Amino acid sequence: MKKIILLTVIALSFTFVNAQNIYKTDYEYQADVTVYIVDYEYQADLCVFVEDYEYQADGNEGKWFFVDYEYQADKKVFFVDYEYQADVKIYFVDYEYQAGWKNNSKSYLFF
Repeated sequence: MKKIILLTVIALSFTFVNAQNIYKTDYEYQADVTVYIVDYEYQADLCVFVEDYEYQADGNEGKWFFVDYEYQADKKVFFVDYEYQADVKIYFVDYEYQAGWKNNSKSYLFF
C-alpha cells in the first residue's frame, strides 16, 4: 500500500512540472535563452501568450508566466535588440489558442 501511494505521488508530481515560468534578466550573461521580439507572427519561431496565473502556464507550448524572482523560474530570458543576437524569435499573441511553436527545431531551448 505504501508503494502505491508513493508511486502515485511521484506520478502526480511529474504532471505539474509543465509550467513555463519565465524570468526576465537584466544582463545577457544571466540568461538561459536570448529572445528577440518580431513584428509579425510569420517571422517568429515561437508565438507566446502571457498567462495571468502560474498554473495556466503550459510547458513548452508558448504559454508563459513571468515570475518576479530568478529562483522561481524554469527559464531565464534576456530580450535582445537585434534579431541576429537571439536564440529564439518570438511574437506575443492576444489569444491562448494562438500560442505554440512555428519552428520546432528550437523547442529544445525551453526544456
